[in-house]
Amino acid sequence: MTKRIVVDPITRIEGHLRIEVIVDDNNVITDAFSTSTLWRGLETIVKNRDPRDAGFLVQRICGVCTFSHYKAGITAVEDALGIKPPLNAILTRTLMNISLFLHDHAVHFYTLHGLDWCDITSALQADCEKAAKLAFKYSPNPICTGENDLKAVQEKVGAFVKQGALGPFANAYWGHKTYRFSPEQNLIVLSHYLKLLEVQRVVAQMMAIFGAKNPHPQSLTVGGVTSVMDILDPSRLGDWLSKYKEVVEFVNRAYWADIIMAAEAYKTEDSVLKGCGLKNFISFQEMQVGEDEWLFSSGIVKDGDLSKVYPIDESKITEEATHSWYEDNEPLHPYDGKTNPKYTGFRDAQTIGANGKLVDSKIIDENGKYSWIKSPRYDGEPMEVGPLASVVVGYASGNPAIVKVVDELLSVTGLPVEAIFSTLGRTAARAIECKVVADNGIKAFNALVANIAAGDKNTCATYAIDKNKDYKGRYIGNVPRGMLSHWVRIKNGVIENYQAVVPSTWNAGPRDSKGQKGPYEMSLIGTQVKDITQPLEIIRHIHSFDPCIACAVHVMDTQGNELSQYKVEPSFARLR
Repeated sequence: MTKRIVVDPITRIEGHLRIEVIVDDNNVITDAFSTSTLWRGLETIVKNRDPRDAGFLVQRICGVCTFSHYKAGITAVEDALGIKPPLNAILTRTLMNISLFLHDHAVHFYTLHGLDWCDITSALQADCEKAAKLAFKYSPNPICTGENDLKAVQEKVGAFVKQGALGPFANAYWGHKTYRFSPEQNLIVLSHYLKLLEVQRVVAQMMAIFGAKNPHPQSLTVGGVTSVMDILDPSRLGDWLSKYKEVVEFVNRAYWADIIMAAEAYKTEDSVLKGCGLKNFISFQEMQVGEDEWLFSSGIVKDGDLSKVYPIDESKITEEATHSWYEDNEPLHPYDGKTNPKYTGFRDAQTIGANGKLVDSKIIDENGKYSWIKSPRYDGEPMEVGPLASVVVGYASGNPAIVKVVDELLSVTGLPVEAIFSTLGRTAARAIECKVVADNGIKAFNALVANIAAGDKNTCATYAIDKNKDYKGRYIGNVPRGMLSHWVRIKNGVIENYQAVVPSTWNAGPRDSKGQKGPYEMSLIGTQVKDITQPLEIIRHIHSFDPCIACAVHVMDTQGNELSQYKVEPSFARLR
């Protein structure tokens, strides 16, 4: 007898995501459905606007990866107008991008995904002296400095537990059968979780040095950057460098050490060795650190075959909406993309509740439309994007920066390269990408300083827009969540059409007209859920992608039609 489990919403992500799965008598997932229940209007808002405004508007797609969409919007227009920014501007954008990657990956692992691996309540039972010694197994210079520091962490969190006020640690599946860290390992990760709160502030300041503020920086402009005085001021450059070094210390002494520890502890946990049902990967070059040097590579790897990397043909990128709440079902290239809503809602059914019993519920119509996210395809096939795709493509391409770090991880953990095709591997890939940026980001800083010292102070290219000419252009790159592309058509001096094909659209999209599932849905198939009332395995798989559903959905109904209904239940809290 099959059962349906609904997890709605998936928490600790950006936006609103619902996952429905079908499990058999052994609680093994036999089918899965990824549904976005949020709708927005960014792609429509930029129409008929001055193209130079696009970057400033589309960065509001997300409150996390603001710089990614900002840079994409600016670069797409530059591509349309045939503009090449000066090297100083390119390298300054890279320094801002470095700040974003270091921030995004570290915050994801600890704040959003770490509690899928770390059992907080177990950490309260740890032997602090033993934990302090154990930390040296994973780092020659641990960032947690000793027994007293770990004791302070234990006491701080323990005080919350005694009050029944777990705050960000509340409502988790503590004691779940698939947790593998010892109490001492849990305490080490918990100490880094709290340390990150300090580091997060520092790395946000890195972005603000050249971006004026964070989030939503303001210094990029079509043609270059406006932070001229910051680039030419040695004290501002020095401030960025000192903060960069501080964050790199955290990445190498805490984040990287915890990934090695997780690989050791979880390499026998069956559920995390799954989570990569689709082994088609696409990634695009990103992070220019010199005149002709990029940290991440472009290409496609199919069926997990690391012996072959295929070049990307941009004309083969499409989006379709067969199972998405839009009118136009046919696959369309992003230059010709449409966003006309057609909401068909949910249907009544019974699902497994938190107590393990059947409850009245609403479920998606799996044979019809069931998500606000479209289904991107490359040459008609679904593709995974993200750090795992970036690492797989880079490793298969022989990218020296990526090969070095991947081989180091495999050597230390004793895992085969095939282990990367899993939820554990996807989580490790994010740390690999972060370490590559941490270890090589200094190249961009040194290149910028050297270029300025050589007398080049140019920060913006000149250009003109011919209102009698039609333009089209795009940005394609790799941002923290994966391959991102923005596509723009300009006519009569204003934006005629704009489409953003974002990482979470590639990964979270529903089935297509051929019945092909997207990466989220494929990642869940074959996983056994140990306790259907505590589906941690589902959460862990999906969190490993770092979903950003706010990025993935851009639609509005300009006619004012009702698209969905919301019921807000009142809640009350006693003030102290």
